[in-house]
Amino acid sequence: MAYDIAGKRVYVAGHKGMVGSAIVRRLAEENCEVLTADRSVDLREQAAVRDWYAQNRPDAVVVAAAKVGGILANDTYPADFLYDNLMIEANLIDAAYRQDVEKLLFLGSSCIYPKMAPQPIPEDALLTGPLEPTNEWYAIAKIAGIKLCQAYRRQYGCDYISAMPTNLYGPGDNFDLASSHVLPALIRKAHEAKEAGADSIEIWGTGSPRREFLHVDDLADGSVFLLKSYSGEGHVNLGSGKDIPIIELAEMVCEVVGFEGEITKDTSKPDGTPRKLMSGEKLAEMGWKPKISLREGIADAYRAFLDGERKC
Repeated sequence: MAYDIAGKRVYVAGHKGMVGSAIVRRLAEENCEVLTADRSVDLREQAAVRDWYAQNRPDAVVVAAAKVGGILANDTYPADFLYDNLMIEANLIDAAYRQDVEKLLFLGSSCIYPKMAPQPIPEDALLTGPLEPTNEWYAIAKIAGIKLCQAYRRQYGCDYISAMPTNLYGPGDNFDLASSHVLPALIRKAHEAKEAGADSIEIWGTGSPRREFLHVDDLADGSVFLLKSYSGEGHVNLGSGKDIPIIELAEMVCEVVGFEGEITKDTSKPDGTPRKLMSGEKLAEMGWKPKISLREGIADAYRAFLDGERKC
């Protein structure tokens, strides 16, 4: 079922974040009006969200707003990751129903899948086994968002869909070592080591876990594709279809950044899930595939990091 966004008012929740800002950039290529809410609208507060919807009356909604972070942040603030994300998604989805929004896309995360899911991970692996403990709080919230979209679809006939992005990176990423994900953390570590003339940088764990990465501009393009082209209860994986060991990722980052020192491993730190590669067959069959290679994307992310430093 095609959805024509031409002339529509499309609300991007979370437009200041890496994902939301990329979707705003991508929607600028479409003949639609992009709506955003400033930070005075607390998405965790039901009344504030309902009031904003009533005043702005969007035709379509992309739920890209979330509290996000890496292993350390998830382990340190489990209550925040569970509560904040549950409230944000519940308020945005319910208010969309009450305001008769025509189409809604909820963006989840690949961490929804069981720790030992089959590889590549098909969509139907959801809820077939225990989650990875290091980020289960965030995962549980995202699973609830998928189910909420399905429930409103079943009970009220709402055209609400869900997409599950893989590990994302690119302009607008978080480079704070205390809360960032692996790729931006590696970029910052390699850059600072190069600037300091250091002999080495350190990675967590053994370096053997394999991860899949998708540039955020590809994510935005895939999201707009789904918003326009997909209508179904089942969620859709949105990834690159390729994975890489963390040690090889670190080597690629060092090459792009220009750091020539050693990469050491802190094996006292957790590895997390041994491998996480999502099956992209469902989306490929619809006719979409990513365009940005990992090396090209890392170079773009590094340029964005440098630009951010200069702005500071």
